[in-house]
Parts: sequence; C-alpha cells; structure tokens
Amino acid sequence: MRLHRGSVRSGQEDDFREFVADRRLNLLRTAALLAAGDTHLAEDLVQATLIKVYANWATFQKAGNPDAYLRKALVNALIDERRRIWRRREQPVAELPDQEAATPSGSAGGDAVRQALRELPPRMRAAVVLRYFHDLDVAETAHALGCSEGNVKSQTARGLDRLRAVLHEQQQHAMSSRTQGATS
Repeated sequence: MRLHRGSVRSGQEDDFREFVADRRLNLLRTAALLAAGDTHLAEDLVQATLIKVYANWATFQKAGNPDAYLRKALVNALIDERRRIWRRREQPVAELPDQEAATPSGSAGGDAVRQALRELPPRMRAAVVLRYFHDLDVAETAHALGCSEGNVKSQTARGLDRLRAVLHEQQQHAMSSRTQGATS
C-alpha cells in the first residue's frame, strides 16, 4: 500500500501523531499477546494496523469507537499475516536472540502462557486474548473479530480448554525433567 502525504491533511497529522502516542504501548501489548510473544510479529502487526489507520484517517476519526476500530484492524492484520504462505516458512538466522531481550517479561509463568498461546489457531488466540487479556465482553469481542457472539463463546471455551491442556502438559514435562535430573 503506497501512502502519500494527502492521506492525512497537514492539520490532522498532529492529531494522528498524538493518537499513536497515546495508544502505542497498549496496541503493542495487545499485538504481543495476539502474536503469542513473538515481538517481531507484534511490531509488524502494529505497523500494518497504523498504516491502514493512517491511510483512512478521515474515516477513522468519524468512527464512533476508535479503540474498537483499532482492535479490529489489529486482529485483521494478524489474520492477514497468518494467511500469507511465505510467513509460515522458517527463516534461518545466524544466531538465536537473547531470551530476555525477546520477551517483554522474564516471568516463567508468562513464558508458559505465551508458549501455550502459540499452540492456538490465530482466531481462537484472538478471542482468548481479547476476552481475558484485554477484558472485552463477548459483544465487544464479536465486533472486533467480525463474528457472532456464539462463535466468540465457543472459540473462547475451546481456546481455554486447549490452554489448560497445553499448560498441564508443560507442567508435567517440567516435573518429569526435574525428577530425571534429581536421580542422575
């Protein structure tokens, strides 16, 4: 998408900058949760979302609930990214990033949840993140995802079941690893 200076009028550019400054950290936090801790993907999602908002700034300003519009654009950016085939291929790197630098919080519990979130399909992950990390109700989540409330309820229930199973598996694996290490 090519952007030109005409997308935002000169007087509105300051409004856009202020809007981004006010919401950037919350948007990045939500994107990191949607991307299951993949900070590079989260940054790409935020960038794609803000490009769309910038390109449609006049329409965006008329939206009744700009935060809901922004969340919907973010979720759509995630879905668009996941649909791209090239994004699914592994990309070799020369060296692995430092774990502490790659994750915003170094807590073991947060890492386990992020890992478990990676196991969920994108729309299911989005439903869980919006409902339980972003504290949206069922109707707001349905609006953000562009689906029915029933779909949100089923996606959320299935997502929570999967998260419980994955976290239980991780816990069992960690306990068996500790037991094997103690007997060696």
